[in-house]
Amino acid sequence: MNCLADSIFSCFKNQPEFTLKSAYEQYSDKPKETVRARIYDNLGVKFERVAKGLYRTIQGEETCVVIEGDGRDLSMFKDKSIDCILTDHPWLDLKSNKGGDRAFAEYECFEYTLKDFEEKSRILKDGCFLVEILPAENENNYKYLYKIKEYAEKAGLFYYAKVTWKKGDFVSNTGRKAKNSQDVMFFSKGKARNMRLDVKKTQKLGYDCYMSGTLKMLPTMFDIPPVSKKDKIHQSELPLTLCEEILRYITYQGEIVLDSFAGSGVVGEAALNLKRNCILIEIAKENIKKIQKRFSENINFREDLAFL
Repeated sequence: MNCLADSIFSCFKNQPEFTLKSAYEQYSDKPKETVRARIYDNLGVKFERVAKGLYRTIQGEETCVVIEGDGRDLSMFKDKSIDCILTDHPWLDLKSNKGGDRAFAEYECFEYTLKDFEEKSRILKDGCFLVEILPAENENNYKYLYKIKEYAEKAGLFYYAKVTWKKGDFVSNTGRKAKNSQDVMFFSKGKARNMRLDVKKTQKLGYDCYMSGTLKMLPTMFDIPPVSKKDKIHQSELPLTLCEEILRYITYQGEIVLDSFAGSGVVGEAALNLKRNCILIEIAKENIKKIQKRFSENINFREDLAFL
């Protein structure tokens, strides 16, 4: 499938723009529907829509900036300057933090306030997404999880969807039931931007039509194993694959992703892998050093990092 997309990219990468018609002519041995589908499937990754039936390839130099500081202080960012916020805040839940892969939290924890979400909303561009990785609901945290949704709504962030992250075969036998999941909560700044191709309307009208929502319909579940203990550089480190999957649904190549509680820096690695720019904020000096090591071990990232 991706071989054709790569071929289309190579064919038109030196041209400022290309049309669907020119792609059909270049690959006349393929069904038009197949050629169009490969372009649509890779919008935001290899191709960008310029106008009706007009596209260009996406190329550029992406960067990741790592800032030592308090992720709750977003005053350094201008209004509507961020395309996506993806973060897993160190949520305060003393009972639930005992046991499993998050046992006895060794980092400073807190509960969000309305101000936190007002700041997230302020810096996020209209229609773009905030994604919060949250604990599965239980008897200790259900009131707090409700507050988070309430704060988001008051700040102008619309509840878009919740997708369960199932941690593969991992099971934590703590509390009232075995645990092996967390929730991935999607909010949009106002109405979600038009990212998803409206296939029926496009076929009916003969030109590209888009509807509000993510690039593709979100899955029923992210079934991805957690990072193994031997490979972790942070206690609550998210899997790289999970971060990449999320970013594929809600961002385009070249956009700016913010993780205000960076921890292991995995969101930055995911962003660079997908040719997104990223800003990481981390309060702990020891974690900053681990993030620096994480990136320096991959030669492709060495020139893409700035530590502030």
